[in-house]
Amino acid sequence: MSDRGSEASAKTRGRRIVSLVALSLVAGAAVGAVGVYVAETRSGNAAAANCPLDDGLKQAIDAAARGEVAAVHALDAPFDARTIAFKDGSGAAKRVADYAGKSLLLNLWATWCVPCRAEMPALDALERQKGGTDLAVLPVNVDVGGDEKPKDFYAETNLTALPFLRDETMGVFNDLKGQGLAIGLPVSLLVDKAGCARAAITGPAEWASPDGLALIDVLKNGKA
Repeated sequence: MSDRGSEASAKTRGRRIVSLVALSLVAGAAVGAVGVYVAETRSGNAAAANCPLDDGLKQAIDAAARGEVAAVHALDAPFDARTIAFKDGSGAAKRVADYAGKSLLLNLWATWCVPCRAEMPALDALERQKGGTDLAVLPVNVDVGGDEKPKDFYAETNLTALPFLRDETMGVFNDLKGQGLAIGLPVSLLVDKAGCARAAITGPAEWASPDGLALIDVLKNGKA
């Protein structure tokens, strides 16, 4: 086989491997997805106008994304996250817009997701250390069905600082997947005080580590 033929064959095998990995990640997250994402939708142009790229902040986030949070990447096209919708522990409707003025770590997780379960104590520690008037950690559980399993997990794991939030329709996950920001769980967004999603990560991170705390400070301050 010629060098050109070998190169083409290698590229084909590479594409197949990437496809299989992506499918394996999505399959677990997509099982049982029901319902419709009912939050207000906006055109891509409107979302971009509301959340223009801040190149200085993008560079600061990328520079701070190291060590335990190295997989976090600043978004080249930030978007308006204020209409992302979920429910609180009482079943009341909530949106990211309800947390205006706070920087947010929005995390999607499920009890059947092993990396999610391992990550939750770090999120709880982050909320305990940094949560307050200028930061909120929002872990949105996407288990289908009732609240029993995620509530039991909170109790078993002694998660006392985190709020209990739910989206049993998996609408938020499917919306992020449609934007190419999620291929599996957990997935997290870093959202600034104006409600603009500035960075994302698919996979767990040690958010309460020195690396994680330093990255959160960059988000809160809007600069390094």
